[in-house]
Amino acid sequence: MALMDKMKAQASQLAQKAQEAGKAGQSKLEDAKANRRADAMLRDLGAAVYAQKSGTATDQTAGDIDRLVGELKAHEAEHGAVSASAAPETDAAPDAGTDTETPPEGGFTL
Repeated sequence: MALMDKMKAQASQLAQKAQEAGKAGQSKLEDAKANRRADAMLRDLGAAVYAQKSGTATDQTAGDIDRLVGELKAHEAEHGAVSASAAPETDAAPDAGTDTETPPEGGFTL
Protein backbone atom coordinates (compact mmCIF):
# COMPACT_ATOMS: atom_id res chain seq x y z
CA MET A 1 0.00 0.00 0.00
CA ALA A 2 2.83 2.41 0.78
CA LEU A 3 4.28 1.84 -2.69
CA MET A 4 1.01 2.86 -4.32
CA ASP A 5 0.85 6.00 -2.19
CA LYS A 6 4.39 6.93 -3.25
CA MET A 7 3.53 6.36 -6.91
CA LYS A 8 0.39 8.50 -6.62
CA ALA A 9 2.36 11.29 -4.95
CA GLN A 10 5.04 11.19 -7.66
CA ALA A 11 2.43 11.15 -10.41
CA SER A 12 0.75 14.14 -8.80
CA GLN A 13 4.07 16.01 -8.63
CA LEU A 14 4.84 15.22 -12.26
CA ALA A 15 1.42 16.41 -13.34
CA GLN A 16 1.90 19.65 -11.42
CA LYS A 17 5.34 20.23 -12.98
CA ALA A 18 3.97 19.54 -16.44
CA GLN A 19 1.17 22.02 -15.85
CA GLU A 20 3.65 24.67 -14.67
CA ALA A 21 5.84 24.06 -17.72
CA GLY A 22 2.79 24.42 -19.97
CA LYS A 23 1.91 27.74 -18.35
CA ALA A 24 5.48 29.00 -18.76
CA GLY A 25 5.48 27.95 -22.42
CA GLN A 26 2.15 29.69 -23.01
CA SER A 27 3.49 32.85 -21.39
CA LYS A 28 6.56 32.83 -23.65
CA LEU A 29 4.36 32.29 -26.69
CA GLU A 30 2.18 35.26 -25.74
CA ASP A 31 5.30 37.40 -25.21
CA ALA A 32 6.60 36.43 -28.64
CA LYS A 33 3.27 37.34 -30.26
CA ALA A 34 3.28 40.70 -28.47
CA ASN A 35 6.84 41.37 -29.65
CA ARG A 36 5.87 40.58 -33.26
CA ARG A 37 2.92 42.98 -33.04
CA ALA A 38 5.20 45.69 -31.64
CA ASP A 39 7.78 45.04 -34.37
CA ALA A 40 5.11 45.39 -37.04
CA MET A 41 3.86 48.65 -35.55
CA LEU A 42 7.40 50.03 -35.29
CA ARG A 43 8.10 49.03 -38.90
CA ASP A 44 4.90 50.74 -40.07
CA LEU A 45 5.72 53.82 -38.00
CA GLY A 46 9.21 53.96 -39.48
CA ALA A 47 7.81 53.67 -42.99
CA ALA A 48 5.33 56.47 -42.33
CA VAL A 49 7.99 58.77 -40.86
CA TYR A 50 10.29 57.99 -43.78
CA ALA A 51 7.51 58.83 -46.23
CA GLN A 52 6.93 62.08 -44.39
CA LYS A 53 10.62 63.03 -44.34
CA SER A 54 11.25 61.99 -47.95
CA GLY A 55 8.30 63.96 -49.32
CA THR A 56 6.27 60.94 -50.41
CA ALA A 57 3.67 61.20 -47.64
CA THR A 58 -0.03 61.14 -48.40
CA ASP A 59 -2.84 62.99 -46.68
CA GLN A 60 -3.23 60.01 -44.34
CA THR A 61 0.40 59.74 -43.26
CA ALA A 62 0.21 62.17 -40.33
CA GLY A 63 -2.91 60.43 -39.04
CA ASP A 64 -1.23 57.05 -39.42
CA ILE A 65 1.75 58.27 -37.39
CA ASP A 66 -0.51 59.54 -34.61
CA ARG A 67 -2.51 56.28 -34.62
CA LEU A 68 0.61 54.11 -34.51
CA VAL A 69 2.15 56.13 -31.68
CA GLY A 70 -1.09 55.71 -29.72
CA GLU A 71 -1.18 51.98 -30.40
CA LEU A 72 2.46 51.63 -29.33
CA LYS A 73 1.76 53.54 -26.10
CA ALA A 74 -1.17 51.23 -25.36
CA HIS A 75 0.98 48.21 -26.18
CA GLU A 76 3.69 49.46 -23.80
CA ALA A 77 1.13 49.97 -21.04
CA GLU A 78 -0.03 46.37 -21.43
CA HIS A 79 3.23 44.56 -22.21
CA GLY A 80 6.01 46.83 -21.02
CA ALA A 81 8.38 49.08 -22.92
CA VAL A 82 8.94 48.38 -26.58
CA SER A 83 12.59 47.88 -27.38
CA ALA A 84 13.87 49.47 -30.56
CA SER A 85 16.53 46.78 -30.60
CA ALA A 86 13.97 43.98 -30.80
CA ALA A 87 15.34 43.04 -34.21
CA PRO A 88 17.40 39.88 -34.13
CA GLU A 89 21.10 40.51 -33.75
CA THR A 90 23.62 38.80 -35.95
CA ASP A 91 26.47 36.90 -34.41
CA ALA A 92 28.78 37.71 -37.30
CA ALA A 93 31.27 40.39 -36.39
CA PRO A 94 32.79 42.48 -39.16
CA ASP A 95 36.07 41.11 -40.42
CA ALA A 96 38.95 43.12 -38.96
CA GLY A 97 40.74 43.04 -42.31
CA THR A 98 37.79 44.39 -44.29
CA ASP A 99 38.41 47.69 -46.03
CA THR A 100 35.40 49.83 -45.05
CA GLU A 101 36.49 52.77 -47.22
CA THR A 102 35.93 51.03 -50.54
CA PRO A 103 32.45 49.61 -51.06
CA PRO A 104 32.15 46.20 -52.65
CA GLU A 105 31.25 46.20 -56.31
CA GLY A 106 27.64 47.36 -56.64
CA GLY A 107 27.26 47.92 -52.87
CA PHE A 108 27.40 50.60 -50.23
CA THR A 109 29.14 50.96 -46.90
CA LEU A 110 27.73 52.47 -43.79
